[in-house]
Amino acid sequence: MSEMQGTARPDTGSMIRVDQAGEYGATRIYAGQMAVLGKSSAAAHEIARMAQQEERHLARFDQLIAERGVRPTALQPFWNVAGFALGAATALIGEKAAMACTDAVETEIDRHYAEQLEQLGDSDPELAADIARFREEELEHRDTARAHGSQEAPAYPLLSGAIRAGCRLAIELSKRF
Repeated sequence: MSEMQGTARPDTGSMIRVDQAGEYGATRIYAGQMAVLGKSSAAAHEIARMAQQEERHLARFDQLIAERGVRPTALQPFWNVAGFALGAATALIGEKAAMACTDAVETEIDRHYAEQLEQLGDSDPELAADIARFREEELEHRDTARAHGSQEAPAYPLLSGAIRAGCRLAIELSKRF
């Protein structure tokens, strides 16, 4: 840890805001996918299971926003529509594209949560424990998506790259607005 990191206090409000926005976006992506896929396929069963975990993550970040007086992102109405649209669009391409969406999102979330854990260090054990626990579940989602053929989706490198870039942009915007 550098000297600067050792003395700088992490912006936990921004972390909670962006994480709440991300979990909200994930619930909207899965809602869009379920609206297209229905409930009968194997992929739909996995998506429904992962969506339940995302709902639990969102509930925890909603609780932290309330407890710590953190302002939620002003972009939530946009994430509502954008998340649902992304989920529906990828599901319309097919189940493997829907899984590619999960793979891409969770790959970026893993990177994002790892950065947050490094920034937090020992400064906020409660938040760090939540993030670490959720990170493990997000990695499980990524691995589930891969086991269900995410990397066999049409134009996977392009689709994955575009979704990952969108995630990075959403993270940066939600930190600030």
